[in-house]
Amino acid sequence: MWGLCRGSGSKPYQTVVDLDAPAYKCSCPSRKFPCKHALGLLVLWSAGADAGVAPAEPPEWVAQWADGRRSRAEQKAVRAATGPADEAGARRRAERRARQMAEGAGELERRLADQLRAGLAGADREGYGVWDEVAARMVDAKAPGLASRARNLAVVPSTGAGWPSRTLQEFGLLHLLVKGLLAVDGLPEPLAATVRSRAGVPMDTADVLRVGESVRDLWVVLGQEDAQDSKLTTRRLWLQGTTTGRAAMVLSFGAAGRAPELTLPTGLSIDADLTYFPGARPLRAAIGERHGPPVASPVPHGVPVGQALDRYAEALVEDPWLDSWPTVLADVVPIPGPEGWQLADASGDEALPVTARFGGAQGLWRLAAVSGGRPVTVFGECGHRGFTPHTVWGEAQDTRGVAL
Repeated sequence: MWGLCRGSGSKPYQTVVDLDAPAYKCSCPSRKFPCKHALGLLVLWSAGADAGVAPAEPPEWVAQWADGRRSRAEQKAVRAATGPADEAGARRRAERRARQMAEGAGELERRLADQLRAGLAGADREGYGVWDEVAARMVDAKAPGLASRARNLAVVPSTGAGWPSRTLQEFGLLHLLVKGLLAVDGLPEPLAATVRSRAGVPMDTADVLRVGESVRDLWVVLGQEDAQDSKLTTRRLWLQGTTTGRAAMVLSFGAAGRAPELTLPTGLSIDADLTYFPGARPLRAAIGERHGPPVASPVPHGVPVGQALDRYAEALVEDPWLDSWPTVLADVVPIPGPEGWQLADASGDEALPVTARFGGAQGLWRLAAVSGGRPVTVFGECGHRGFTPHTVWGEAQDTRGVAL
């Protein structure tokens, strides 16, 4: 569907929407995606026959956009089917990167040992400079995952009471990752894939679609979260299989200030093939072939607090660097308290603290408003710091849920 939308300028904006993808393009300068002009077209389309929009041949600017999308999709399918064109070159690059990462990991191991010999008592006075230098060296060694964890060592001492214990924990996790990377060739392949991923080795989505584990299911969209930095907007979409019960997370990226293209509204279900990235506890996945349009779904199946903790513990055994695991809590009540909010089982036997990462007072009171003191279903991330809610379904809400 396409149209010319009148804006503030002299020329109307050219707006086009692919209703199957969904995908959008508009000539307006808006940083939002989709922009209000694309949304306006969708609202017009939703009116059906009453909208008075007749079938027609697309103009040249629409045809060029559609042809470009089709060409890129075909090229992606060819790459996924045939693999890299220069396998020998790809293998050499992978070996060179592995050597660089091993050298960086060895250097980081020595740095950690020196720090522990000197003690951690003065870590809160060292500032960021020391670990920023180490992180820069890890970036040079093509190990951005190690760089991120090294940089975090400078942050922990400023997190308040109990920082020495948390610093030691972070040292232990980073040391474990370094040891795993140095011995990665001798690890079982699923664990080796996890270590490489945590160290920052990228894996092309086309390669994943070609060789990864593919699972077809009716996937319920549980929620999404956007994170922005100066260079990139990262969108995390969480899904749950209605038949398999498996959790999945799909990542989508956009330029700084622009929303990623992939949009799946919470509360819908898609019949699709999801291919998991390799790992000891697979979670990240890529969406492959879709077998129909999105449909409305019922409220997702959830578990009590105790079972949520058990699932996180099981995931942590296989991936000790996990901060959290996506979970749907069933029949929980949000309860405020002097030390923070909690999500308590309706029975009152168990509860999880709501993490400080959650979106402030506005999100908490929205959660409380949907609940009204009654049990609700909440999707979020369950981890060692507590529970971070993302979506809530109440008794009076429809199946789409309320984003928090």
